[in-house]
Amino acid sequence: WDNADFSRGVGTTFYQEFSTLNTAKPPFVRDVEAKVRRYMRSSYSAAWTLKITWEKAPVYSSWSDTRKTITYQAVLTTDGFRSYILMLYQDGEMQWDYTRLTATNVLIGYT
Repeated sequence: WDNADFSRGVGTTFYQEFSTLNTAKPPFVRDVEAKVRRYMRSSYSAAWTLKITWEKAPVYSSWSDTRKTITYQAVLTTDGFRSYILMLYQDGEMQWDYTRLTATNVLIGYT
């Protein structure tokens, strides 16, 4: 995600934390739990979830074109024993021309 460039005042980043160990779960957390259950084919009940959103992020270097943006999220969640991350990209929002990125060894992932 280091190819996003917010230096020209275009786009924003924000986050929302959900601590749901002993509280009612909002619809977003219930949706995350359902995705984890479906993808991992196991039971899952989130104790904590963090949603980070990059909205209309322009490609690095934004001086070239701030009209081509991307909106995406990273959702981190744990039940206190197992942890997962969901990487979500908004439909139709990938407007970066990846063939023109400065780095040619693009890698997505986490450890």
